[in-house]
Amino acid sequence: MAQIDSLFVTRLYRAALSELGPAIDPAELEASCYSIAQDDEAGQDWCESEGYPGYTSYASLTDLPWRFPIFADLVKVLDAHVAAFAEDLEFDLDGRALKLEDIWINILPEGGTHSSHLHPHSVISGTTYVAMPDGASALKLEDPRSARMMAAPARKKDARRELQTFTYEKPAVGDVLLWESWLRHEVPMNMSEDDRISVSFNYAWA
Repeated sequence: MAQIDSLFVTRLYRAALSELGPAIDPAELEASCYSIAQDDEAGQDWCESEGYPGYTSYASLTDLPWRFPIFADLVKVLDAHVAAFAEDLEFDLDGRALKLEDIWINILPEGGTHSSHLHPHSVISGTTYVAMPDGASALKLEDPRSARMMAAPARKKDARRELQTFTYEKPAVGDVLLWESWLRHEVPMNMSEDDRISVSFNYAWA
């Protein structure tokens, strides 16, 4: 009888922030995101010049944990989740650690999208979700083999989840998603009238 195995598995980590470390108040985190966005003129200018819908602090602020204590608390919790994911991935870190490299705010208004991308020079990337109103878009993850499929037929619509070309993850407020930084992903259009708010981050091998 034929044997068929799944090889080279792509892992996706999903958990509630509260599972590891102290609880993070989503209302306080949301208020902090809006406060930072309102004051960050450099970030506003960058978003306008780059045609980025809504607001991101990605290109303007590198010190969120210093600016607001809740971000410092958040990083402590994220450190624990990333360590758990690294253990699952069976990384040999050779005595070194995975350390936070970047952390930034994303506020996507109605109609806002974030096109397909990956995070070069990092090991683990992820997002925690601050506001996910009804109609807010899921995270869309792309099969990393897509560019190598060439003449392959399309997958059936009801194909097993691990064989689908795209996977959609609909997180809840307070969830954290982690993936290896080479995994291509995007945020489809926000169909809600309210803002979709998240905090994204990269971890590097220090």
